[in-house]
Amino acid sequence: MPAKPSFPGFSAERALQLARDTFDIEARALLGLKARQDANFGRACQAMLECTGRVVVMGMGKSGHVGRKIAATLASTGTPAMFVHPGEASHGDLGMVTPGDVVLMISNSGESDELGAIIPALKRLGVTLVAMTGRIDSTLAQHAHITLNSAVDQEACPLNLAPTASTTAQMALGDALAVALLDARGFREEDFARSHPGGSLGRKLLMHVRDLMRSGDELPRVGPQTAFTEMLREMTGKGLGFTAITDAAGAVLGIFTDGDLRRLIERGADLRALLAADVMHKGPKLVSADALAVDAADVMEQHRITSVLVIDAAGVLVGALNSNDLMRAKVI
Repeated sequence: MPAKPSFPGFSAERALQLARDTFDIEARALLGLKARQDANFGRACQAMLECTGRVVVMGMGKSGHVGRKIAATLASTGTPAMFVHPGEASHGDLGMVTPGDVVLMISNSGESDELGAIIPALKRLGVTLVAMTGRIDSTLAQHAHITLNSAVDQEACPLNLAPTASTTAQMALGDALAVALLDARGFREEDFARSHPGGSLGRKLLMHVRDLMRSGDELPRVGPQTAFTEMLREMTGKGLGFTAITDAAGAVLGIFTDGDLRRLIERGADLRALLAADVMHKGPKLVSADALAVDAADVMEQHRITSVLVIDAAGVLVGALNSNDLMRAKVI
C-alpha cells in the first residue's frame, strides 16, 4: 500500500481562515460587479431577446467552463443557447453559428488568442458580439458591439493568479442575464417544467391525474343495489381499500371505504342485510382526469384522505387515485 502523502505545513486553522477569506473576497467581487453594470446590460438583454437564432456562448479555459453553465442556464429558462468551443470553432465548428445569432464571448483578460482568431469571421457573418470581460480596454472589448464589465479587484487565490473571484463574477453575470431574459419572456413554472421533464418540478407540473389513475378492470365499482357481501368482494379483489358506487350511467353516487367497514363492525350492524346504497358515504371527493396530479395530492392532504375518485368532463367515473400512486410517481 503506498504511503500517504505528507503535508507538514498544513494547518486546519489556516485552511478555515483561507475559506473565510475566499468567501469575503468573492462577496466583495459580486458587490463590485453590481456597481459596474450600466446600460450595456440592458442592451445585451435586448439583443438576446431580439435575435432570431441562438445565443452562442464561447470561452477558453475556466471561462469556457463558466460559459457551458451559462449556455445551459439560458437554454433551460427559455433562451435558445449553446456553447461552442472557440478552439474547435477555428476548425469547422464555426459553421454552427448563423447570421441571426448573438455570440457571447467570455474572457477575463479579453486577450484570448482563440477568441481573437475567430472574431473576424464572426464579424463577416454579421452576428451581434457581446463581450464579458474584466478589461473593458481589451482587444475583445474593442471589437464587441456590447461589453459587459466582469472585472474584480482581487482573486481569492492567495497568489492572485488562479481564476476564482473572476469566474464567480462571470457566473453571477450569466445568471443575471438569464433571470432578466426569463422575466422579459414571461417564463413560468410550467415552461421550466417542460424543459426539465425528469426533475421533481417537471413531474409536479406536467403529470396529470389521467397519467396515474387506476382505470378499467382495476377500478372498484358497484351499483347502489349491490349486496354488501358482493361489494366487499369487489373491494378485496381490486385492493384499493374502497369501492365507488355509481348509477347505471356511471355517475358517482358515493364511496365505501375500509374505514366505513370498521365503523359498521364496531356498531354491530347486520352486514348481510345491507346494500351498497345503505352504507355508502355520499359526496365523496372527486377530481378531474385532466387535473394535475399535484392538485389531486393537495385535495387528499386538505381533506386527510388517501384516495380520490376521478371523473371525466361529463361527470362519469373513469378512474381512481390513491396516495401510493402519487408516491410511486414521486409527485409527493
